[in-house]
Amino acid sequence: MNPILSWKFTDPDGKFVLKNPHHTSYLYFPLVNEAGMMSAVTPMLHGDVKISQHAFLLPPVSVEDLHASRLSRNFWVSIEGVGIWSATGNSALQIASNEDDVTLEAGFLWHKVARENTSIGLRVEITNFVPSTPDQVELMKVTLSNTGTRSLTLTPTAAIPLYGRSADNLRDHRNVTSLLHRTRCERYGVSVQPTLSFDERGHQSNTITYTVLGVEGDGTAPTGFFPVLEDFVGEGGTFDWPKAITQPEQKTTPVGSTVDGYEALGGLRFRHVRIQPGESRSYILVLAIQSEGDNSARLIQTYATEERFNSSLEKTISYWQSQLASLKFHTGNPQFDAWIRWVTLQPILRRLYGCSFLPYHDYGRGGRGWRDLWQDILALLLVEKGPVDNLLFGNFAGVRLDGSNATIIGNKPGEFKADRNNIPRVWMDHGAWPLITTQLYINQTGDLDFLLRQQSYFKDNHISRCMAHDLDWEASQGTEQLTEDGKVYLGSVIEHLLVQHLTVFFHVGEHNNILLEGADWNDGMDMARQRGESVAFTAFYASNFSKLSRLMLNLQARGVTEIELAIELLPLLDTLSHLVDYASPTAKETRLAEYFATIQHTVSGQKTKLATSQLASDMQIKAGWLIDHIRNDEWVENAEGYGWFNGYYDNEGKRLEGDHPNGVRMTLTGQVFPLMGEISSEEQAREQVRSADRYLYAPELRGYRLNTDIGEVKLNMGRCFGYAYGHKENGAMFSHMAVMYAYALYERGFIREGFRVLDGIYQQSVDFSISRIYPGIPEYFNNRGRGMYPYLTGSASWYLLVLVTHVYGVYGILGDLALEPKLVYEQFDSAGYAELKTLFAGRTLEVVYRNPAGLDYGFYQVGAITMDGLPVKGYEHKGVTILSRSTITALDDVHPHRLVVLLIGKV
Repeated sequence: MNPILSWKFTDPDGKFVLKNPHHTSYLYFPLVNEAGMMSAVTPMLHGDVKISQHAFLLPPVSVEDLHASRLSRNFWVSIEGVGIWSATGNSALQIASNEDDVTLEAGFLWHKVARENTSIGLRVEITNFVPSTPDQVELMKVTLSNTGTRSLTLTPTAAIPLYGRSADNLRDHRNVTSLLHRTRCERYGVSVQPTLSFDERGHQSNTITYTVLGVEGDGTAPTGFFPVLEDFVGEGGTFDWPKAITQPEQKTTPVGSTVDGYEALGGLRFRHVRIQPGESRSYILVLAIQSEGDNSARLIQTYATEERFNSSLEKTISYWQSQLASLKFHTGNPQFDAWIRWVTLQPILRRLYGCSFLPYHDYGRGGRGWRDLWQDILALLLVEKGPVDNLLFGNFAGVRLDGSNATIIGNKPGEFKADRNNIPRVWMDHGAWPLITTQLYINQTGDLDFLLRQQSYFKDNHISRCMAHDLDWEASQGTEQLTEDGKVYLGSVIEHLLVQHLTVFFHVGEHNNILLEGADWNDGMDMARQRGESVAFTAFYASNFSKLSRLMLNLQARGVTEIELAIELLPLLDTLSHLVDYASPTAKETRLAEYFATIQHTVSGQKTKLATSQLASDMQIKAGWLIDHIRNDEWVENAEGYGWFNGYYDNEGKRLEGDHPNGVRMTLTGQVFPLMGEISSEEQAREQVRSADRYLYAPELRGYRLNTDIGEVKLNMGRCFGYAYGHKENGAMFSHMAVMYAYALYERGFIREGFRVLDGIYQQSVDFSISRIYPGIPEYFNNRGRGMYPYLTGSASWYLLVLVTHVYGVYGILGDLALEPKLVYEQFDSAGYAELKTLFAGRTLEVVYRNPAGLDYGFYQVGAITMDGLPVKGYEHKGVTILSRSTITALDDVHPHRLVVLLIGKV
């Protein structure tokens, strides 16, 4: 039995090592660049390489393929007088004998595996990375070292599968699509250019070439090639024991040869070499996906010597360090400080990968979802030095006038496409997220004018929140909402936000909560489209109405006394015209149907000016009604004397939560948003926390489950209840909602409780003996505590948001800088310091909290403040210390500025 060893950080910047990583299954590491090259690599060099759903260089893999499939990157060494050895460990003999000593080392964003066999006296180091250049390549360096006492005569052979087509063809015409392959042996490697991109709906001419190039460290080319997979494997052979390696008489194919219609292989044979004790030999491999007009000679010239490889690696490491340099944390725990660096990377990874293209993320076909667009910007606002307003602004072009939004998101900022599959699904929570991100942007920048910028709306054939079709719409008219006279209709950002909120306010079920529709944040709640309701997100929208009201008043205070809106919206602003009986779901739906009838195909283009103060009043009246309704009508109490909010109604109109014959039913989501939006009263908030501790906290997971065990497969609620309990959206410790719970706890003053949530996620993540993941936050932890779906999760953005704005208490108030630390004493180092490096007003600030007395939260307050050693004066407002924006913008934007805050005992 091999001992389970944890990874360890070897420097403050997040580099880590792990002994014997191959003893843990399902591990993989991301390698990516801004050019769109996306790789995944395991300790045994498995994984895949691709640029899109339809362009995979290596065969596409899901997590089970990482150990079930033999087709991985491989590098064989035939050793005279000894036998054969795989430098990646992928030989049948090595897997069976397990004699090699293996160490993994990784950083931002590079991956190195060292493997040594002491009986042979041979050690190999294999380094992989995707360079931070415009090239779609993965680079791989193999360094063989003689660690023994006698010379070794070796014959190296690289063996990289060349899949060269769409992931769809893995089981759809796999053999047929190999017939499209045109494979050629070039001077430095093997390339495949399929003739067609296979699609029975309409085949397309292919212009992409998939290539594996290789040289010795000094640039010497291979001596021959194995371009055909079946020839390399041989009759009766396998990829982990191929006849081309085990039978030396197998001949290579020379330069200039071509072969058509077979599964291809980047099989590169290098010359025989004798390595003396203490000597090393290196080999450089270039795995490339090339567009039309590119050529292999340029890639060889750019990357293919050991010197060029090393130079590119250094530049790539520097690039990723620079991407993360603007946000750093210093606490009393150096391991946490290094771990949070990987969390900081995760929103960037999700921007580049979307929610696809890593082994666990084998759903979808690329791109990001609607929530991803907005939640990833939360992190960008904290780490991006350049302006993000255009990125934020562009996203509003995806909103429909019926309050729903585009589901197909393009690769360019602000690019949206009509749904190619004609799937009429609406997530009812989608309208809530843009306001949260917009409010953070406005508070960080003070840019209230952003709300007045004019943006288009998205248009396709789906209307009435995808409950009907616009039979007059044709794809040829584009995807922008038009007016009656054929012009693109433009509305302000604030109008877009109003559309998203007013439409759902009137779109309610029989219990007067917002209809669940296709699902809410919990995608698994997808089988209650007719009568299902989401109380949880009704609470979110309720708090958003209050936020919209305050934004209106902020605009008014800046001199914006009137706001121009589409005349069609007036019926939904009912307190300004014809009141609707909010207690009547039928009356609400009737009013909404009247609105939908006016925007089915085109809009009039007419606008009206409304007083900002009146709009603020309408928003607050709607917020107040929702808050009273949720507090009074959705509070449940059970036989054990606990109370919490019901979060959902199922498709039979029955309340999900409370006492039930199958046991107590409670959801974390149903508690988060009433807490976060101050929907619950103070007494209710305390009871919510007490109930969550009683029914949802799982000590073995160090955190809160998403729900209690419902005890049945609820086909009238959602697919998630078909999952085994404790997995994914059915009762796992789901990081995203857990982090938002922490955010809500900090928001409501439950500081110790919030810290417990954040610390629990961290502790569970870094406990490798249980979580079995590299540094970072996974999407969730399953029943066994294993981290699942690592890297691509919105919880990373929220974790950073909680740390910066609540724990360190550094945030904006309409452009001014607020300081409201909520650090507990464990988060200070032994000298009483806690530090945050972040961006504000385009300046890099190093915010240093000094706590010389070692006080816990609740016992300290902000005292003297200095900036770069000089005293700074702020002002107090409701217990928050505020520095004017002009104080920050007066600083230069070149150097970091040290803001030291002394914490003193409360008077």
